[in-house]
Amino acid sequence: MDYGDKRQVNLTYEQAVEKVRSELAKEGFGVLTEIDVKATLKKNLNVEFNKYIILGACNPPFAYEALMAERDIGLMMPCNVIVYEDKGKTYVVSILPTLTMSIVQNPALAKTAVEVEGKLKKVVNNI
Repeated sequence: MDYGDKRQVNLTYEQAVEKVRSELAKEGFGVLTEIDVKATLKKNLNVEFNKYIILGACNPPFAYEALMAERDIGLMMPCNVIVYEDKGKTYVVSILPTLTMSIVQNPALAKTAVEVEGKLKKVVNNI
């Protein structure tokens, strides 16, 4: 995977979601958005899907720093972290801000992206 930091974890889906929330908080992130993909697909399309959640995480000091460097960067916020179940296994994946921010081509964002990515990788590695 070239656009995310992915790890299979030895937890149930529910345990992994709670652990991700806890680890995000330790790194200064709050969860601004939460999308239960399974429930959304069932409601809107009446299809079955595996357990899958998208957590939109935000670290306010870094968000402010990024917005000061590039006003329109909000299009790429918040940083998504996903937890899903596939074939009985649970996965945790975080976006790579260095990759997403690089398409903006604003050198002032590079330092922030590296720092945020380091924190997100720490979250994934601590699950």
